[in-house]
Amino acid sequence: MKRNIVIILFSFFISGVMTAQPQKPAAGTDGNKYVPYEQRTGNESVVYFTRSLSAEGLIKAYEQVNEKMAGHVAVKLHTGEKNGPNIIPREWVKALMQKDLPGANIIETNTYYEGDRYTTPKHRQTLQVNGWTFCPVDIIDEQGTTTLPVEGGKWFKKMSVGSHLTNYDAMLALTHFKGHTQGGFGGSNKNIGIGCADGRIGKAWIHTTPGQPNQWDIAEEEFMERMTESTKATIDYFGGRVCYVNVMRNMSVSCDCEGVAAQPVVTPNVGILSSTDILAIDQACVDLIYAMTAEEHRAMLERIESRHGLRQLSYMKEMGMGNNRYVLIDLDNGGKRITAAEAVKGLKPFKK
Repeated sequence: MKRNIVIILFSFFISGVMTAQPQKPAAGTDGNKYVPYEQRTGNESVVYFTRSLSAEGLIKAYEQVNEKMAGHVAVKLHTGEKNGPNIIPREWVKALMQKDLPGANIIETNTYYEGDRYTTPKHRQTLQVNGWTFCPVDIIDEQGTTTLPVEGGKWFKKMSVGSHLTNYDAMLALTHFKGHTQGGFGGSNKNIGIGCADGRIGKAWIHTTPGQPNQWDIAEEEFMERMTESTKATIDYFGGRVCYVNVMRNMSVSCDCEGVAAQPVVTPNVGILSSTDILAIDQACVDLIYAMTAEEHRAMLERIESRHGLRQLSYMKEMGMGNNRYVLIDLDNGGKRITAAEAVKGLKPFKK
């Protein structure tokens, strides 16, 4: 199987789909440095925040940003490996879709790694185990792929995504914010960039430097940039018809791809955020992590910084995908503007 993946990669790399590739860059550019809010420049977007980790909180956050969710709506959700303990509770998602998104589909893609969702039949079985049975789940690469242009890309001219993606008019990126083994953190950018790329071609392009024999061999910041360019292809396709909800709950340093093997959760639960700006919402989540006490954020910061995950944020800004300055609106206190430090004040330690 690994040999087949290498052959597939080689054939697409030499086909001219990708741009001319420089040698693997050294990690550690200025793009991976945490920039305090007061040192950022540019416009501000709006990010909404509630501490209510519940179906009601999810609905409240979504309804602040759903103005352009019309037509056939895709809900991009990481549905998890079998029995994954940290995924967004399906009861919350069911309540949201029944109230605000009747007729919408959850969308997913098959995985690049060999696990519970590597093939469509295995993926369907995993969906059943995890209880994603209350609405249609469209595995968008089940019937092949299509490509979307990447405007201004450094690594790609276009990105390969599941062919069904273009059947939709709008998209909600419903994201479990957490750590990530390769990306440092997984927010809306990871949910879309990896989650809409198809399992055999698009994900291979993102994870692998051409000419490398190891399908996972790629410099940290190059990976962040490739993933971000994949995201840009999808959100550019939908235009302004995308909104983002990030759920900061059960935040292991591991991705939900690791299922029951995920590292124990030690970071406190925070709340739910929503925005129509992908950079602003992921930046706000990272800012909330940085605003925690040293003990609260120790594990998550180590994961983010050791993987150069902050490059996701600086590259989104370089690519013109949003603002890293934002107004954080407290939905629990009459729409008051608050700081990240105020939002995380008095968090309770995580308990299983």
